[in-house]
Amino acid sequence: MLPKYKKVGKVLSVSMVAVLSLSLLAACGKKDEAAAPETNDTSAVVATYDGGTITANEFDMEQRVMKFLYPEYAQMMEMDDFKDYLVRQEVAYEYLSGKASEEAKTEGAKVATEQFDKMKASVQADQWTEMLKAQNLTDQNIKDYMTRIMTVIKDKETGVTEDAIKKEFETNKDQFTTASVRHVLINFTDPDTQKERKKEDALKIAKEVKTKLDAGEDFAKVAKEYSEDPGSADNGGLYENTPVSNWVEAFKEAAKTLPINKISDPVETEYGYHVMKVESRTEADYSKLTDEQKETLKSQLAAAEIDTFMTNELDKIVKEVNLPKTDKAEEGTTEGTEGTTGTGTGTEGDKSTETKTDESTDTDAKTDQGTKTESDATTGDSADTSSK
Repeated sequence: MLPKYKKVGKVLSVSMVAVLSLSLLAACGKKDEAAAPETNDTSAVVATYDGGTITANEFDMEQRVMKFLYPEYAQMMEMDDFKDYLVRQEVAYEYLSGKASEEAKTEGAKVATEQFDKMKASVQADQWTEMLKAQNLTDQNIKDYMTRIMTVIKDKETGVTEDAIKKEFETNKDQFTTASVRHVLINFTDPDTQKERKKEDALKIAKEVKTKLDAGEDFAKVAKEYSEDPGSADNGGLYENTPVSNWVEAFKEAAKTLPINKISDPVETEYGYHVMKVESRTEADYSKLTDEQKETLKSQLAAAEIDTFMTNELDKIVKEVNLPKTDKAEEGTTEGTEGTTGTGTGTEGDKSTETKTDESTDTDAKTDQGTKTESDATTGDSADTSSK
């Protein structure tokens, strides 16, 4: 597995079930050129591994399904090194699903069907039809892909113990701790002029904000007047019932530790200074986790097992990869793609796209100026099933 795509792999596979609907809704209206339908597969072998092969048609199908489910990765799929990564991932899941127990295959098919039905129901019927048509796919193509992924996950979950789940919870407790936080952000960049603001100037304004709040002025009113966070200013600076893991480190720590309803001193992050007030906080407690949350932890552990296989074993399984090279100039674009992984699921605990599934509280990293981590997404959530 290419190290720089390690995070992407978890988004594309393990955290899939958590972000499918969001990816699909984002894809509405997008149309790619449809590929030719499959006939009897006499296409060239593009990858050989212990016990099997991947043909050009099979890999083409894989890419079309991936573009359907994850349109945000479509551009990356034109890059040779990313194609190499994808075909190796396809090998891994074909190999592991072939070795899965019959019980895992049955459960994987069941879960895949459930997730497929939810995903399809989240998109209008005519949009769904157009999206399938754009990639020359059928419902069964999507189900087959999802079944293969979920079979591997369910097979890896069979070895997960209760003690392992508890340990994973303790390691990732933040993803289950939520807080309602009001804040006023004073940016290090002036939003009107787009010029850099000196730290001391930003701090001076932040202290002015704190003085007003300490004097009893209404927080929502002050936030609307002063805050430079477009993700919350119009809402009185409020982020409500949000997993603290969604936020950058300094903001997260303050959200976890500030006394309830106490106005903080200015908190510095990479974005600027925040004056914060935690209105409520729900501490994580393993005994109070729902079955669904425990399943999320189990899936994260399964993700770690799959990741270990891809890192340590996959090269021993793959005998040859022979993908045709593209003629497009790709140098200078590949290295920048890793930043686009923002899920999941993980979903690798990748808190990026992936990762963040609570759309009511989460905002785009470009507009949530100063609270959101680079990663996650995918993961809040039960949203990011990938391990951190």
